[in-house]
Amino acid sequence: MWILGHILAAGIGVSLGLIGGGGSVLAVPILIYVMGVSPKPAIAMTLVIVGTVSLIGVIPHWRQGNVNLKKAFIFGSATMLGAFIGAKIASLPFITGVFQLILFAVMMIVAAGFMIMKSNQSAKKISHNQDLEFYPQPVCKYCWLWMLTEGLLVGVLTGLVGVGGGFAIVPALVLLGKTPMKEAIGTSLLIIACNSVAGFLGYLGQVPLDWQLMGSFTVAASLGIIGGSYLAKYVDARQLQKSFGYFLLAVATFILFQNRQAFSTSRQVEIDHRVNLSISKNL
Repeated sequence: MWILGHILAAGIGVSLGLIGGGGSVLAVPILIYVMGVSPKPAIAMTLVIVGTVSLIGVIPHWRQGNVNLKKAFIFGSATMLGAFIGAKIASLPFITGVFQLILFAVMMIVAAGFMIMKSNQSAKKISHNQDLEFYPQPVCKYCWLWMLTEGLLVGVLTGLVGVGGGFAIVPALVLLGKTPMKEAIGTSLLIIACNSVAGFLGYLGQVPLDWQLMGSFTVAASLGIIGGSYLAKYVDARQLQKSFGYFLLAVATFILFQNRQAFSTSRQVEIDHRVNLSISKNL
């Protein structure tokens, strides 16, 4: 299982290198269901792993001129604040690991639906502008304000459940920041790295961490992102997004199935509450 987990960890890097996101939604299930880490520590460890690997992945994109520092600062400042707040919320006693996993799975489904929808739209209408293959040109009066608002919300989700990275940042940069696709992918990696640092600081000292596992996972994922960044020049990104979207649906379904007892428990609590109310009224 240790070997399998690290092979899958390399896939985290490949995903980040190819589509500028997807690292968190892969890392959390691998740490929990393959390596046996509890949900809260797994989310905190994911922030370190994905953040470090994303920073490494910025290098090839930087060399190709696909990193916009101004937009990274504007959007990243909002996501970093949100990530720290989200991590502090996650440390509250009533936010359980099961709740985080269910919310995590829901966010995966949303991300998967977005990816599949956009890939189908681009399949119907082939554009000669490869940089904007997935998304239409943005039309809004206060795009930067919307970017900051979305950045804050994305950051809160990142800190709370370890997701909300590239799948939300890339379209925001393209639609609201008028950023070409390739530049948006490179810039999103830098934002994810900053985002992860802020989120991890919110968890630091609140949950137990396996530093050795984090280190080995980071090395494996780093090797993966080097390969992913290289393959990005040759792989059909539209088809890749669609396939990855279906894969996310499968993983989200698995997570919800594994935590199905939460729904039955909630239902039983509701039934017991109604029974107690009925007995009280009869008495």
